Amino acid sequence: MQEYDVALKTLLQNQASRTINDLTGTSIAKWLDVELPKVRNLRLDLLGETVSAELIHLELQSNNDSSMPLRMAEYCLGVYRLFGRFPRQVLLYVGEAPLRMESELRGGGMSFEYQLVDIRRVDGERLLESEEVGDNIIAILAHVKDREEAVRRCMSRLAGLEPAQRAVALEQLFIVAGLRRLEEMVEREARSMPIYIDIMENKVLGRERRKGIEEGRQEGRQEGLQEGRQEGLQEGRQEGELAILRRLIERRFGPLPSWAEQRLTAASTEQLEALATRVLDAASLEEVLSPPIV
Repeated sequence: MQEYDVALKTLLQNQASRTINDLTGTSIAKWLDVELPKVRNLRLDLLGETVSAELIHLELQSNNDSSMPLRMAEYCLGVYRLFGRFPRQVLLYVGEAPLRMESELRGGGMSFEYQLVDIRRVDGERLLESEEVGDNIIAILAHVKDREEAVRRCMSRLAGLEPAQRAVALEQLFIVAGLRRLEEMVEREARSMPIYIDIMENKVLGRERRKGIEEGRQEGRQEGLQEGRQEGLQEGRQEGELAILRRLIERRFGPLPSWAEQRLTAASTEQLEALATRVLDAASLEEVLSPPIV
């Protein structure tokens, strides 16, 4: 879930105001620190504050977890301890299996409940019409008339972005598509559009894939083609993970100093995923990158 979690949280925080409004009925003025006081270490996915000072807790879940009502209650009390206010809570289920979780916890004279939303019940057509690319990407998980057409429309939106934005958005699209096993559909649609030329030339997804394709053609071996694709996708995922992590760090701690950029560039995909988790808990950039990456 880690890569989906990071990608979706980044989209929701920065480029999906229509999705947030559809889920909560309001907009977020600012996102807050999500590390709660410790009875045990609790880390929220997203905690925001509206212009009217209402706290909105948005939690993401990709699998059915029978303990979610208890976890949400613990989150709720943790927020209250920290801010002295109860949040309005929304659990967004993005998994592929049918939703089977409860949205309340009752017993012993106690009653607790929260809003539980299956992303497949959200109006994806409305999200596809949004001017924000985050809404467009999230739409492929929501309720749409034709998922392939939704991917096509989303890809068309990405084609109009600046190259740097397009590279990040494309990687996020691939990650989110994995929640519905739509990666091949995304790549197929990319092949049929002008954006595919840019993808093949872009270092995020193209360098090793192009090399593998060329070697496969020269040697007449299908294995070369497949290997090139896999290597290209791996490098693309690493570069995409790096781009997402940069944005998370800059949002929390400001511009990256050169020493931090050097450490991030030297990190593997697995190390970048681990650092993404640290960002949400750390009090400083030094804490995120300490000890040094090896």
